[in-house]
Amino acid sequence: MEIGEYLRGLRGRLMPGRLGLPDTGQRRVTGLRREEVAVLAGISVDYYRRLEQGRERNPSVQIIESLARGLNLTTEERRHLFRLAGYSPPVQASADTVRPALAGQLGRWHDQAAFVLTGTLGVLAPNVVAQALFAPLTHADNLARAVFVDPAGRTFYRDWEHVAENTVAVLRHNSTLVPAAEFDPFIEELAEADDHFRTLWARRHVRGKTHAAKRIRHPEVGDLTLEYHALDVPESPGHQVIVYDAEPGTSAAEAFALLRLRAHGLRAAAAASVPGADVDSLGAARPRR
Repeated sequence: MEIGEYLRGLRGRLMPGRLGLPDTGQRRVTGLRREEVAVLAGISVDYYRRLEQGRERNPSVQIIESLARGLNLTTEERRHLFRLAGYSPPVQASADTVRPALAGQLGRWHDQAAFVLTGTLGVLAPNVVAQALFAPLTHADNLARAVFVDPAGRTFYRDWEHVAENTVAVLRHNSTLVPAAEFDPFIEELAEADDHFRTLWARRHVRGKTHAAKRIRHPEVGDLTLEYHALDVPESPGHQVIVYDAEPGTSAAEAFALLRLRAHGLRAAAAASVPGADVDSLGAARPRR
């Protein structure tokens, strides 16, 4: 599909009111007029007409960004527009929050440890089981810090060296997904904190986070071997949903079940300690209204 065809399709289904334009009078066409798109994007009507008609085939990155911003495109629409123009979508600032609906869904997974992982391996919206799993770590809010800064990390991860190598490779992979202004200071922090991180970073290995086994030594339930799967969050580049679970019928499954029971028991106890409280999807007690 050419960029002109895509823009015509977008223009035809976008309503003026959605973009803050007056929606009055009789319209000969459905959606926006070319003149309105040009105004929203801050470009000339003649240039936009040539772009839509296919007579302008090499728009600049600035023009594409102006169109994406002016038309208030979704993340996926924006990416597609950039790709049609022959560009890789610029990296957007990563959010440090999770949609409430997604956080609620993670909280309803009572048998797995689930959370959202950012491009710098920050842990967002951990459910009750994930909180219990990472409780022994001082830096449970960031898995890279847990590996290289947290003293507990070297005993928590039974294959620490392997985990360290993978962690750095994943960060290398994510370096194109996180804005440099956010990513570079984080890497500098780890490099200053740990010599081994500097050595591994210099190797430039790249590996995306997909699925693997993690061997963990948990002080409450003993040794665990858990499989994790990573699922991308389309509307948040660099973010992934991570789900940990144990293979059924194994000793790890028994230990993981014990951890879950303790986690949910603590959640219930927390709720009971607050008179008239419910327990929300992330395990925090909150007063009833």
